[in-house]
Amino acid sequence: MKNFKLFIDGKWTSGSGGTDTVVNPANGEAVGSVAVATADDVTKALEAAKVAQVSWRRLPNKQRADLVRAFSNKIKAHREELARTIVAEQGKLLKVARFEVDVTSSFLEYACDWARHLEGDIVPSDNPNEQLLIHKVPRGVVVAITAWNFPLALAGRKIGPALVTGNTMVLKPTPAAPLSALMLCDLAREAGLPDGVLNVVTGGVEAGVALVESPLTNMVTMTGSTPTGQAIARSAAANLTHVQLELGGKAPCIVFADADLDEAVAGALHSRFDNYGQVCTCNERMYVEEEIYDEFMAKFREAVAQLRVGDPSEEDTDLGPLTEAGVVTKLEELIADSVGQGARITQGGKRPDGDAFARGNFFEATLVEDVTQDMRIVHEELFGPVLPVIKFSGFDQAVEYANDCRYGLAAIVFTKDLAKIMRLPDVLEFGEIYINRGHGELHQGFHNGLKLSGSGGEDGKYGIEQYLEKKTTYLRY
Repeated sequence: MKNFKLFIDGKWTSGSGGTDTVVNPANGEAVGSVAVATADDVTKALEAAKVAQVSWRRLPNKQRADLVRAFSNKIKAHREELARTIVAEQGKLLKVARFEVDVTSSFLEYACDWARHLEGDIVPSDNPNEQLLIHKVPRGVVVAITAWNFPLALAGRKIGPALVTGNTMVLKPTPAAPLSALMLCDLAREAGLPDGVLNVVTGGVEAGVALVESPLTNMVTMTGSTPTGQAIARSAAANLTHVQLELGGKAPCIVFADADLDEAVAGALHSRFDNYGQVCTCNERMYVEEEIYDEFMAKFREAVAQLRVGDPSEEDTDLGPLTEAGVVTKLEELIADSVGQGARITQGGKRPDGDAFARGNFFEATLVEDVTQDMRIVHEELFGPVLPVIKFSGFDQAVEYANDCRYGLAAIVFTKDLAKIMRLPDVLEFGEIYINRGHGELHQGFHNGLKLSGSGGEDGKYGIEQYLEKKTTYLRY
């Protein structure tokens, strides 16, 4: 059992709102507890961050980056403990949890690499003997709110750029899986981060609202559901606080007749079932051109049938438990609704049988075919190992079906036709497009969504820019 208080101004502090229990989604057993922050606790954390930011921003960028890099090294040294904590609190496969720890470190290190490249501009003036100096400066206190599907990596994705650019942070990890993020606090202190630079508060709606609505908050960066993101945007509007949101997704995976079918099977498979389908860029609806439907689906069904549901700590497991029990119930309801309208379950379709699965949030790898575009399963986010499959005819219909969606985060396409490839960025309404490979963004890209998938974005040079304000000085000499 891991039991945590709040981490404020470099110290562990008891919360005023009691405690929450964290449960293992594989077996329902308690694996830890965390303090519940009240609005007063949140204010203390924000005040500590505000005070710390005065001196933190004055450090040279390189010195801040050196401290963050030392923090990354501490994370690497505790890789196995962090990974096993992620497995226990979130249900992730152990091999994938280890990878998540590695990604967390690489997020921090990528941000550190930008320390010498945070550059402003000198712009010619219209007036004689004058120059315009555009400085890029930290926003101040950043509030980071993370989701449960990648509880550690999402924290690292935000901590790195925020701290290297001179901001301080109050992090509120997801209530469903907060333990690994809380383990970062002692590691940050051991690495030499000054008190107040990184604060972590846990809790639910009260803590979240207090963080977003406080005038002490200069920026909110949040990864999570669209309804929560919309609520944050409304709350932040009172102070016109800068908000960066990475929200839901309903990524289409389009397989054209000219695709390399084996390549498409492999890419579509991992893009659906990575992390049990609990990824915002996952293949949530698959469109297969009618000419190759039978051939492609024969290969794809065979691949899905090989996926093994089991204990996430075992090396040969492909699918472990879903983090939230409510997702299992939703999957069952959407599948039943689709079957009632004429769809067919061709693989899986239910909770697995057996005592080993009785107390966990398990669900079989599932294919639903004979699906039509108007069914709910095509439009509502699944966030689990269920895939509706639809036939299409021609490029225009594929694009029409793909864009028929409230979300606009990611799209996955398999085709060897260069003319199609060149047209896709113009016609697909998604912030990320993966062509001839499965999903999975890189640090130097820009991870942003359109429509109800969010605003702002993470990663790369454009992600770093989110954490900086610009000031213009008109200098006459």
